[in-house]
Amino acid sequence: MATNNGHGNNGDGRGPKTKGAGARPEDLKVVGKPFRKVDARSKCVGATKFADDISLPRMLYCKILRSHVPHALIKAIDYSKALALPGVHAVITGKDLPIPYGILPVSQDETALCVDKVRFIGDPVAAVAAIDEDTAFDAMNLIEVEYEPLPAVATIEEAVETSEPRIHDYGDYNNVHKTVHLEFGDMDEGFREADVVREDVFFYEGNTHLPMEQHAAVGHYDADGKVTLWSSTQTPHYVHRALAKTLEMPAAHVRVIATPNGGGFGGKSDPFNHEIVVCELSRRTKRPVKVTLTREEVFYCHRGRHPVLMKSRIGVKKDGSITALDFQSFLDGGAYGSYGVASTFYTGALQTVTYEVPRYRFRGLRAFTNKPPCGPKRGHGTPQPRFGLEVQLDKVAEELNLDPAEMRLKHLVKPNTVTANYLRVGSMGLGACIEKVVEGSDWKNKFRKLPEGRGFGLACSSYICGAGLPIYWNSMPHSGVQLRLDRQGGVCVQCGSTDIGQGSDSVLAYVVAEILGIDPFDIRVVTADTDLTPVDLGSYSSRVTLMTGNAAIQAAERARELLAKAVAEKLSVPVDNLSFAERRVFDVENPEVGVSFPEAVVLAESKYGTIGTVGSYVPPRSPGRFKGAGVGPSPAYSYSAAVAEVEVDADTGYVNVPRVWVAHDIGKSINPMLVMGQVEGSIYMGLGEALMEEMVYRENRNVVHKFPSLLEYKSPTTLEMCDVFTYLVEDADPNGPFGAKEVGQGPLLPVMPAIANAVYDAVGVRIDEVPITPEKVLAALRAKRQGKDARYGPTRTPSPAWPDPLKVPTPAEGGDGKEMPRVAVHS
Repeated sequence: MATNNGHGNNGDGRGPKTKGAGARPEDLKVVGKPFRKVDARSKCVGATKFADDISLPRMLYCKILRSHVPHALIKAIDYSKALALPGVHAVITGKDLPIPYGILPVSQDETALCVDKVRFIGDPVAAVAAIDEDTAFDAMNLIEVEYEPLPAVATIEEAVETSEPRIHDYGDYNNVHKTVHLEFGDMDEGFREADVVREDVFFYEGNTHLPMEQHAAVGHYDADGKVTLWSSTQTPHYVHRALAKTLEMPAAHVRVIATPNGGGFGGKSDPFNHEIVVCELSRRTKRPVKVTLTREEVFYCHRGRHPVLMKSRIGVKKDGSITALDFQSFLDGGAYGSYGVASTFYTGALQTVTYEVPRYRFRGLRAFTNKPPCGPKRGHGTPQPRFGLEVQLDKVAEELNLDPAEMRLKHLVKPNTVTANYLRVGSMGLGACIEKVVEGSDWKNKFRKLPEGRGFGLACSSYICGAGLPIYWNSMPHSGVQLRLDRQGGVCVQCGSTDIGQGSDSVLAYVVAEILGIDPFDIRVVTADTDLTPVDLGSYSSRVTLMTGNAAIQAAERARELLAKAVAEKLSVPVDNLSFAERRVFDVENPEVGVSFPEAVVLAESKYGTIGTVGSYVPPRSPGRFKGAGVGPSPAYSYSAAVAEVEVDADTGYVNVPRVWVAHDIGKSINPMLVMGQVEGSIYMGLGEALMEEMVYRENRNVVHKFPSLLEYKSPTTLEMCDVFTYLVEDADPNGPFGAKEVGQGPLLPVMPAIANAVYDAVGVRIDEVPITPEKVLAALRAKRQGKDARYGPTRTPSPAWPDPLKVPTPAEGGDGKEMPRVAVHS
């Protein structure tokens, strides 16, 4: 690897010399200030063009026929009537696009249109291009498909136990996609040391992203034989890869432009079949083709939160310190792989980076079922286990008669340490976060002291700031930035990252403006175009601010160095005396001696030629050296703590959340207003997941989605949104740009367990699964009145017989008689 590792000019991983984490707050002119977003006015006046706003001459419209059965062989497809309909230009089926693809190299299990088998209701079977949407819709309904139904696999239990039929011809055994077993330290010794051992079962129902904008894409195969795709995607680089593969075209002839994104939350992180379909239809018709999915189709595309059944066994001392944690997770992955292997590892990876866990075992299993495939949703595999652990810790605190906040404060992971599962923790602001919400909520005077029906609950969390490894392992940068300066003083920042509403375009402008001493609105930002911008791996895993931010700093500092040398020569002053601020370059000892920023660019261009610089970012290497160590490492970890206040109506079971106090360890706010917007957006989404949102299916063998519409899928409105008191904890992390860490996902994680813990404080019943619906609260209250276990938990418990990843499947079960892969690391 090159000596410059992407952290800055010094190449030692500590950040840039002149700016970055070491910069003094009083010296910053842009970073830390509440500037508006660079695209705010365009969006407010309706000038921003989203994917569905794109209209090209002679454009056709696409509709996709989807399966109405959950599992079946495709025996025949007759589209002659559709093709004969006036206005129809093309119809394609799976045989026209047979090459499989997928986001992960280990799960290339999708085709743009099903070739010989459908695996869930909504699986795409055929596609039509017509003169308008109505004609395409009519033609789609004329296509006749003959199916041979197969038994549907509806649950994790069935997937584990069913050898035939298999949904896919790969996986660990039966309909099990992936099993994982990681063990760190002597678990038996850990549980022997414990004064208290608890074992609990939790369930986290699946839910979906519900973006305001539906998926849309436009494909254009031009006269030169090159294809351009405009799409509402979070990952243009990986869509580009999928298109080149499935269309069998040279990658250099494929262009992907990620349009401004009207909400993603992870739901637009996969390459999707409709993106490939419109490109192929355009190639066949020689005309642009657009597709816009209906809201119902978006529900079936899904890739949302995995339903996860969890079993957690924890050993603790009398002071609440953890001696051992044995955690199991069982994921319902739906019909395809998506990010599922990574999601499975994530349900176990981050349990160790909040509190000291000296011995840890994680066993995970992901099952294929005949439901829409699950993938990444805000938090990607971590909200489910965080819910389980934080509720379990609340139970531990009660059993030991300890204050839950004080117990957590005493046993936090120490900064600059390595966890039992080899994750390197750097800065660690969780203690300050807990103290902020405890003080702000008046916790000590409210917890366990309010009247019946009102309660307080606390929970904490952590999250990554970018992944340690790319999806396709290589030693290339994860993010790149090109900077172009022209002689009029214009600055253009080019980067492959996608702004999905979080403000990443603005972050690029802010950090470059800070380095060059200009206004953020002097900068033109060009992003997410595979022909114009360097590769960025996408907007997911809260990676953009840290990774593209560091790349932008490096590019800006290289440009600043060129300008400084040219100006120093012109002014006859030492380079080190020059400062960049207020659109000038001047001598700090004699500020009136200087030049304007455009003059500085002219001097540099006269001396060096056209001014263009690049920056890139590669994260530090993880200390883990075992299979599975690639999931969980991060350049930095953010931390959050939340206190929720609830009101529970014992007659109806209705739970109201009037207030939430949340503190987030941001490292350094690049823009505090944008940070607070992200934090409060997390609270809103957390309320939905905690109380009402769920992807559920009708109780029959057809596995039909029960609520595929905004009318029936319940999500909070402004009437359900609570008051939020937000605290930003700033302790600059040396690995982040100007010390910044993530904020897009971490603050979501403590909301659900904080509400669950508050419900117990309010009415004395435990709800060990989400969503916490009135029906579940009433069931637990009835049990309490009858003297039974005052708890509503999963109606099923992981059986020792089937979930163990070490189980050796027989050949009859689809296995080869060999033991499942296992990693044991005793430190």
